[in-house]
Amino acid sequence: MSKPFEGIKVLDLTRALAGPYCTLVLSDLGAEVVKVEIPQSGDDARQYGPFKNKQSLYFLSLNRAKKSITLNLKAEEGKLIVKDLVKKFDVLVENFRPGTMEKLGLGYNELKEINPRLIYAASSGFGHTGPDSKKPSYDLLAQARGGIMSITGWPDTPPTRVGMSTGDITAGLFTAIGIGAALYHREKTGVGEKIDVAMLDSQVAILENALARFQVDGVSPTPIGNKHPTVSPFQAFMAKDEYFVLPIGNDKLWQKFCHVVGKEDWANDPRFVTNAGRNNNMDTLIPMIEKLFLTKKASEWIKLIESAGIPCGPINNIEKVMNDPQVHARNMIVEIDDDVAGTIKIAGNPIKMTSIPEEKKRNPVPKLGEHTAEVLSKYLGYDEKKIAQLKEDGVI
Repeated sequence: MSKPFEGIKVLDLTRALAGPYCTLVLSDLGAEVVKVEIPQSGDDARQYGPFKNKQSLYFLSLNRAKKSITLNLKAEEGKLIVKDLVKKFDVLVENFRPGTMEKLGLGYNELKEINPRLIYAASSGFGHTGPDSKKPSYDLLAQARGGIMSITGWPDTPPTRVGMSTGDITAGLFTAIGIGAALYHREKTGVGEKIDVAMLDSQVAILENALARFQVDGVSPTPIGNKHPTVSPFQAFMAKDEYFVLPIGNDKLWQKFCHVVGKEDWANDPRFVTNAGRNNNMDTLIPMIEKLFLTKKASEWIKLIESAGIPCGPINNIEKVMNDPQVHARNMIVEIDDDVAGTIKIAGNPIKMTSIPEEKKRNPVPKLGEHTAEVLSKYLGYDEKKIAQLKEDGVI
């Protein structure tokens, strides 16, 4: 059985994180991804740490199993090669600042004339429209301007960045979703289209109920630590030895919780019977729960509370995540055998489908330009002499 995107060819003109994360998803779903890099230097991420034996594990984790070709897009022949490849490919993904591809003569309007079936996906900081379209951006700026930093952290502390690059990664995910939708749409219409995803838009899209809460009282939500803004108790608690989390998502779970921990009086207390009541009386309820949880170890509480079918669990550090039995059962830690860095463990594919076999190994990260000759020969029919001349001319 073939993977969902098997046979789909992706020309990947992206670098750093947002774009490569998108094409990583496409690759895991079966697409052939040909990464176009700058001759000599390549993707900036090849220079991002951490390193092992001088191999960037950052680059490795995002670009495994892709093919790498080098092309000088400032050279006329380099541009012509892109245009020729576009005739053979289904999808082009880029995350340049808006206007860059147009200056190169490689914008969507030019490329769709060459291949009307082309799906052109652009991921950028602020999108291809609007007054700030051409401004540069990074993940930190997207998190800041998109509002997520204003609701992350603890009260009375400085604005806090989320601990992973949510600005880049959400943009990469939304771009991949758009490409999947465009491929399906093309099956029905026979034509491609342009996808325009902004990091800022993506952050606004995941603000969840913060937008709604503002409209209730006209006050911008602020950081509240580990608590949930509208559900209680739904947070981290300190046990005798360490923190663990307890998310009580409805009144039925609350009743179960009270009985399993021996606090039937809480279950009957009119202040706490409903979620609205618990939330309104959080300042009274939470200290009561905190005092109770200090009497046993986290593992003891987790075992007891889970026995009643109530969601509850540890706060894993990264080492514990990488050794979690459930994570391993889902094949979410896989290996790459790299001839420079050795055997490296990376995250697996979280999209489980019957058409995608679960494999413990992933293909290695490509060396810079490793597949240039292969791709130019396979798709454009270039011979060794032609490829050698392109290299001499600084095109590849």
